[in-house]
Amino acid sequence: MSRRKTERLLNLVVCLLATRRYLTAEQIRRAVPGYPDSDEAFKRMFERDKEELRELGVPLEVGSDQQGGGGEEIGYRIPPQAYELPDIHLTPDEAAVLGIAARVWQRASMAEAASGALLKLRAAGVETDVPTAVGVEPRVNTGDPAFPALWEAVRDGRPVAFDYQGIGRTSVARRHLEPWGVVSRRGRWYAVGFDRDREEQRVFRLSRIVGDVVVDGPPGAVTVPDGVDVRRIAFDWGDPVSDPRPATVRLRAGAAQGPRRWARDVRAVEGGAWDEATLMFQDVERFAPYLVRFADDVVVLDPPDLREAVIQQLKSVLAGSAQDPCGDGGDMIRDGAVAEGAVADGAVRDVSGR
Repeated sequence: MSRRKTERLLNLVVCLLATRRYLTAEQIRRAVPGYPDSDEAFKRMFERDKEELRELGVPLEVGSDQQGGGGEEIGYRIPPQAYELPDIHLTPDEAAVLGIAARVWQRASMAEAASGALLKLRAAGVETDVPTAVGVEPRVNTGDPAFPALWEAVRDGRPVAFDYQGIGRTSVARRHLEPWGVVSRRGRWYAVGFDRDREEQRVFRLSRIVGDVVVDGPPGAVTVPDGVDVRRIAFDWGDPVSDPRPATVRLRAGAAQGPRRWARDVRAVEGGAWDEATLMFQDVERFAPYLVRFADDVVVLDPPDLREAVIQQLKSVLAGSAQDPCGDGGDMIRDGAVAEGAVADGAVRDVSGR
């Protein structure tokens, strides 16, 4: 919806809410900015606006007011009692949940809407920062690039398609999904739905989606079957629990204090400039971003999948820094190339293109 149309509809709603009598189309035309001078053009636009308001759930009332300026002519108004929400009464527990939910979405694409909702509740006298919320710290992060598109697809009931790299696979496969819901579990996001390729319900971890999620059908094409509990499906599916395994890394002498605190078998190499150590980890997708934070003070030697994940993270940093040289990735750039210690044995050439 264009900004001009949004402003016109908002002005129309305000106008019809403010009047106690029915306003004729001509009176509305004079009172609401944005309508054309041509009678025919105004009639068409006004009809579309009325239909738009009804689709949005605005209770547009049609009638006549013999005592008002409209006489017997048909007019319009919005009864305030039918439009306004009733007083909100929340228990302390309910208010606490709302406050926590807004904090969960603080870094998501819905942050503005969540903040606005809390502001309205506070304006109505509902206190959301209650003592029951003290000590509760949400840990949900929606940093997965696939999240906004999948969330919108679930909202609109639209099928989607995406490239997915399954566990233990080195290549991606095109998947076609009718999404039923997006669920958070242990800090990770999962899409639950009907897999058209496998012809069965499936769960996809968002962090394993490669590239863009694209719509693959019209709105309303997806119907969630009765009795489906997407949260239970995601929780029952889960991720296979992997055993801890070792990673061989090099740590620049006197640096990378975080990994050093829990490293094993630390030993000096290359004349004392570097130390070689063993770090235990379980999840590549969590461990790689952690190592990348130390930039060129950490070099991954083994295993190959962790090394490749670090390279991909560095490529993302390099791509972001190329678009914004003053951004957060600037510290990892030295004279236009990734710092040489970031990855080992020629991986810098793979990242920088040299």
